Amino acid sequence: LLTGLDIERCDLDIMRNSSSHHTELYGEERLIVRRGHFTLICLRKKYLEGVPTESGTKVSFGLRDSTVDSEWSASATNDPSGNTVSVSISSSPNAPIGVYSLTLDQGGQKTSLGQFILLFNAWCSRDAVYMRSETKRQEYVLAQYGQIYRGTYRRIKGKPWNFGQFEPGVLDICLKILDENPKCISDADKDCSGRRNPIYVTRVLSAMINSNDDRGVLVGNWGEVLDGVHPGTWIGSGDILRQWAESGPVRYGQCWVFAALACTVSRALGIPCRVVTNFQSAHDTNGNLMIEKLYDERGKRMSNADSIWNFHVWVDSWMTRPDLGPEFDGWQASDPTPQEKSEGVFCCGPSSLKAIREGDLTKKYDAPFIFAEVNADVVDLVCLSNGETVKFRDSTDSNYVGCFISTKAVGSDERHDITHQYKYPEGTAECTDTHVTPNHTLKWILNIKLAKNMSVGSDFEVYTVLTNNCLEARTCTFLFFAEAVSYNGKLGNSCGFVSDKVEVPSGEERRLFLRLDYDRYGSVITSDRLIKLSAIAIDKQVAEYHKAEKTIVLDEPDIEIELLGEATVNQSVTAELTLWNPLPKSLQDCSFTVEGVGLTNGKPITARIGTVDPEQEAKARVKFSPTSAGSRVLLANFDSNNLKNIKSSINVVVKE
Repeated sequence: LLTGLDIERCDLDIMRNSSSHHTELYGEERLIVRRGHFTLICLRKKYLEGVPTESGTKVSFGLRDSTVDSEWSASATNDPSGNTVSVSISSSPNAPIGVYSLTLDQGGQKTSLGQFILLFNAWCSRDAVYMRSETKRQEYVLAQYGQIYRGTYRRIKGKPWNFGQFEPGVLDICLKILDENPKCISDADKDCSGRRNPIYVTRVLSAMINSNDDRGVLVGNWGEVLDGVHPGTWIGSGDILRQWAESGPVRYGQCWVFAALACTVSRALGIPCRVVTNFQSAHDTNGNLMIEKLYDERGKRMSNADSIWNFHVWVDSWMTRPDLGPEFDGWQASDPTPQEKSEGVFCCGPSSLKAIREGDLTKKYDAPFIFAEVNADVVDLVCLSNGETVKFRDSTDSNYVGCFISTKAVGSDERHDITHQYKYPEGTAECTDTHVTPNHTLKWILNIKLAKNMSVGSDFEVYTVLTNNCLEARTCTFLFFAEAVSYNGKLGNSCGFVSDKVEVPSGEERRLFLRLDYDRYGSVITSDRLIKLSAIAIDKQVAEYHKAEKTIVLDEPDIEIELLGEATVNQSVTAELTLWNPLPKSLQDCSFTVEGVGLTNGKPITARIGTVDPEQEAKARVKFSPTSAGSRVLLANFDSNNLKNIKSSINVVVKE
């Protein structure tokens, strides 16, 4: 190789490098590679230097006969024409991720060759995020669309979400999130060096997705929304991230929005990630692995800090755990929803699923809190007027914590149950859950029966059955409550109550009916459309309290989406959206919003349609121009004053 020649041109060969590094979805405007190997073509090069900053993020390396796969290295070969030299550069599989500048040093004369972005590499066996299965890499790194599961464990429903990690500008925003975290602000060199470690990056993201301690992305709101965007309105991450980059923390989000954002950012940076829903999720505020629910003598719930959420959503990220040992490699749970502080900051994880399943609560990070979410024991206590407490005798499995833990299946929209990855089956020798199954020798047996049609806007009847399991007739006070409830377990106002004092012969039953009218429940339910039913029997002869509970999800109307014509790249196509108003009242401020990767140019499109009368159709047409060919997904959301959080999606095949 010759020395001392001027460089006329440097070709980073973006198309070929993007293809070999699975980064072509980011576009062809700049070079984005994963920790591993890439090639650039330019004139004679004697000495190469990569310079992002100091503290382990600056590296110099000379030319070799061939590259090595364990550290930064470079080799060069002459083009047969003699006019160019091909330089192959291999990055360290342990290099910090981020933006790098590449400099050529010819005996002290330095020439800038350009910049590139280095990401984690799930395709590299030496990378901490290496994932062996190609189908899983496609799902957990490259998939831009997913399903997030919500509802109750008796009625699980997937909601579509647009992760959009490859949409224009999103990767830059993800790197900006890292740059604006407090650790980077206080010590940039140390923080940038720490970005070689997916454990460190995941923990930073857990703190930065929420805005409780910093200028993080999203503000949480579990109450009435008087400003900002209702959490149920969002259908994708891109719009939230862009708003944050422009004007700071975005209002508002709840757990599934926090988790979806964390998944988008993790996948954008190259960390395999999945969104996980835990049904009957315990929130243990004092770390005693016990959820204590307190009631007064009339059976009414008293407020206290512990709670059980109908569902809670977080993320699992795939990585090795050299800090814990190889037996703890694999999926790691982290939770960006601000619930409790960890090391003085609202963040949670990453915590090894294997440690959680084995009950090894000494392993970093936050294993006791996540263990409690899926395993905590539940005690229902009645506070008597004399200061004593007695336990409820529960006739149902309503206190069963951590069930039907769900994520989207690889390669399909089906629900994949991963409960076994978090805990051993109930009743096995390995099971660390101390929950006691229902006692079938109870003196009283309570059951709650539901109506077949329980759609929002309808009137329906439910009832509870009380059975005397004693050998003699008994008398008790029989109560049946219906209350609005948020998905996080917070009780709202009453929407129905009935009571009776009944004498029940041995082996016989009594029923208590409760009619739920929309005029009564419509004004008190949240956008989650949940109603909690509680049946209580009080046997004062023996000072026993019995309870049964069920949470019902009111059925919602469907959004019908029809594509009017074929979808073709760069040609306008119209989607018609229709929703039937099931309420006996008008809907105000109605709108449809659609969004889709490769369909709507990275931004949601909203059609506002005003007022929709009772039992009438809300209808709108939305035009969009697809930007890329292939199989795509169009997501839709309906919003109004009295009916929110209605979502649907259709598959769209875009032709060239």
